[in-house]
Amino acid sequence: MVKIGKSNVESTPLGLGTNAVGGNNLFPNLKDETGIQIVKTGLDSGITLLDTAFAYGMGHSEELIGQAIKGYDRSKFVIATKAAQDTSDGDVKINNNPQFLKKSVDDALKRLQTDYIDIFYIHFPDDQTPKDEAVAALNEMKQEGKIKAIGVSNFSLDQIKEANKDGLVDVVEDQYSLLHRDAETEMFDYLRENNISFVPFFPLASGLLTGKYSEVVDFPENDIRHGNPDFTGERFEKIVEKVNNLKPLADKHGITTAQLVLAWYIKNPDVTVVIPGAKRPEQVESNAKALNVSLSDEEYAQIDNDFRNI
Repeated sequence: MVKIGKSNVESTPLGLGTNAVGGNNLFPNLKDETGIQIVKTGLDSGITLLDTAFAYGMGHSEELIGQAIKGYDRSKFVIATKAAQDTSDGDVKINNNPQFLKKSVDDALKRLQTDYIDIFYIHFPDDQTPKDEAVAALNEMKQEGKIKAIGVSNFSLDQIKEANKDGLVDVVEDQYSLLHRDAETEMFDYLRENNISFVPFFPLASGLLTGKYSEVVDFPENDIRHGNPDFTGERFEKIVEKVNNLKPLADKHGITTAQLVLAWYIKNPDVTVVIPGAKRPEQVESNAKALNVSLSDEEYAQIDNDFRNI
């Protein structure tokens, strides 16, 4: 188990990203029943962190998780959710106003049908709210027992520093993968020095790091992968080549390429919890098996170096 920042929240080093659970605004053709089964399969497979957000289906992902967790011991797993999208005027605006964030916590508690949220993130920064004031509002929610740990997501390093003025930030969630490594130079030093956990999103790079793609895919416009430069041209070909090079090492361990990549994150000292998503329950079961994979220091370094220059 790993600890989240300075909080008392603990989790397995592999969680479940749930943007495809109820995230009908992100992916086409999602079924609610499948989403509920994905969550249950995660918990049944020993995964103890569910990562969701209001933005996944504008609350629908949280609602499905609220249904899925009925019958499970709430003390045995962790729920992380996020808010910043204000839809009160009909449009979606990013809002970090303290009162809005407090209301967002209360609304999420109702949708999730739970008494507390383990990790609550400010999902995106707005342009006007001082970030330490936004975090102070969440700290009030923490004092009331409504949340247990405070996080920020999609924040620049300067915004993280502003948010953490009073040392209240426990965890940062941001893009990081073998293909997107800016966080290594931009924020890991600060996070380490301030005992702030790190959770990368898109760890499998929208499926690219699983080895399932060998030719360019034209995703529909209502799919969040549409127009992603990783899936086009020379960059795509280079990525596919690098991913194919992982296969001998995966075969040596008797695992899939995805499990190998997830094992790399689990061993990475700067990653606290890795949260791959899934569109099918069997993907969750397969991902969970990465918890049992042990890479040597040499194998870890080999993967690390292979993906240095893409």
